[in-house]
Amino acid sequence: MTLFSTVGLFIALSLLIALVFAVIAIIPWLRASRAQQNPVDNQLLDINVAVFRERLAELKTDKDSGVIDDNHYQNQKLELERQLLDAQREVTPMVAPGIKSRLIIIVWVPVLTAMAYLMVSDRTPVFELWASEDKVGQVADDLLTGKIDQPPAWAIEDGTQLISAMQTNVYRHADDPNRWMRLSELFLSLEATDSAIESLSRAYRLSPDNEEIATTYAQISFFANKGQLDDSSRRVLQDVLAKNPDHEGAQMLMAMGEARSNNFEQAQGWIKRLRGNIAAKPGDHSQALQSLDELSANVSAQQQQASEGVEVTVRVNASLLPLVKGDDVLFVAIRDVKGGPPFAAKRLPISVIKQGEAVISLSDLDAMMPERTLQSARSDKVQLAVIARISHSGTASAESGDLSGNPVVISADQDQVNVEINQQIP
Repeated sequence: MTLFSTVGLFIALSLLIALVFAVIAIIPWLRASRAQQNPVDNQLLDINVAVFRERLAELKTDKDSGVIDDNHYQNQKLELERQLLDAQREVTPMVAPGIKSRLIIIVWVPVLTAMAYLMVSDRTPVFELWASEDKVGQVADDLLTGKIDQPPAWAIEDGTQLISAMQTNVYRHADDPNRWMRLSELFLSLEATDSAIESLSRAYRLSPDNEEIATTYAQISFFANKGQLDDSSRRVLQDVLAKNPDHEGAQMLMAMGEARSNNFEQAQGWIKRLRGNIAAKPGDHSQALQSLDELSANVSAQQQQASEGVEVTVRVNASLLPLVKGDDVLFVAIRDVKGGPPFAAKRLPISVIKQGEAVISLSDLDAMMPERTLQSARSDKVQLAVIARISHSGTASAESGDLSGNPVVISADQDQVNVEINQQIP
């Protein structure tokens, strides 16, 4: 299909519709020319005559039945005749324009329609999209349906055209999970992670029983969230494991996610299950088992570091809960009371706050810089303070409208602290 065929079909159909409207506009003139031979509108007169006859028949019936006398009958009949005469009228026929005026209408309706279409807004993106579909539309369909793995060289001369064609193709087949899956691969290759996650989310909703789509969705979400399992990815993995308890990919993601969430015992449990599944398989899996042992040792080391940290209980004042939004971000940090970069900090989704409260662990695992750790600050007798803030924008710097609490000073050996978010930054 060429560009001319798409644009040409659009112009031809638009012109046809415009001509139809132009003809509709001059139909009254055509009727007027036919009406010149019979300028009197007899339709209303015929109706009046019919009404007159019906009313006259009613009066006759009333007279015969004795309801009215002869004198009253004659007066009513005379009044009806007078009304009938008054209703007769002549209609001045409309002057029909000449053939030149009709041709002007037929020409100017399409011309003005085209001018309005082009002048209302810039139509260049529409024409560019048509050009993309005409050039690489079939290539996009072949890629999305798995008929080809790589586009030909000529199809990627302009990458924007191929991307536009693929997106348009997917939205035309919005109920096909495989097309959404392959579109996510395109976004990942372009490092558009958010778009890839959205595409995978749609694919998963269309086909929740597809293990490949489910685990890919959970994996991409996991790494996009910096190694943390959010509620969505955790639920997806749990569904996969409910149907296939020995799914190794889901078990590994659960192990890493639980470790990142400081749920070390659960992480070790998943590692143990995964190690047992691999060891039970025939063949040599010593390398995989060694990697799992190293992961287990790493989790144990993280658990030891976390035990030397501070457990922060964050509470949000009940009066401020209505101001908390679903896309807000919670920042919790431990820093020098004199200021400077924090020794430990976490950026968490607002969903960690349940019923106005969240318990968060801060340790050397959450250090901003390797040489600036919580343990080093305590060794140097630095006076520390814990701060908590709910950000509407998600930025690390405090902004107007954010919710915060007063810094809470902690001692060198304190391992628990309560912080209340009780004010809004003006």
